[in-house]
Amino acid sequence: MSPHHLRILMVDDHPVVLAGLKALVGADPDFAIVGEARDGRTALRLAMQLNPDVVVLDISLPEMNGIELAAALRTERPECRLLVLTVHEERAYLRQLLELGVGGYLLKRSAADELSRAIRAVAAGGMYLDPAIAGKVVGGSAVAAASPSRASRSSSPIARQVCCAWSPVAIATRQFPDA
Repeated sequence: MSPHHLRILMVDDHPVVLAGLKALVGADPDFAIVGEARDGRTALRLAMQLNPDVVVLDISLPEMNGIELAAALRTERPECRLLVLTVHEERAYLRQLLELGVGGYLLKRSAADELSRAIRAVAAGGMYLDPAIAGKVVGGSAVAAASPSRASRSSSPIARQVCCAWSPVAIATRQFPDA
């Protein structure tokens, strides 16, 4: 394994999904899968032992859910980047995870096309939001979020914050002050 590979820990409780994700990530020559876990407690233990660059994790996990895992990783391994890969589109999950400092939120339905790009963005210290969920952050549709000419008045500050590389925590704090 070359030292320039990004070290990835994969976490999902469904074996078939995990196998598919490993195939996607493993096909990229810039990535090295250093471990896999099917529950949150094992994922935390492996993250402590293996020191991955990026942890790709689901929200719905046994033993310790993805939100609890993200919080524990922020405390125990703050240098580790987190990418949530999930089926959940609810704004409440997104808000909680952004406040915890995750670097990305990708829907599983987009994984085949976007997983490598999302991992790279998160590993570089940026933020990646699935286009279908980005509209929930800006309070409009994904089309409005992606289209500056049709974007809502509230989306403009968020776009500036993302482009200026604000941290996910800073954006969430600004957008959800009462949470």
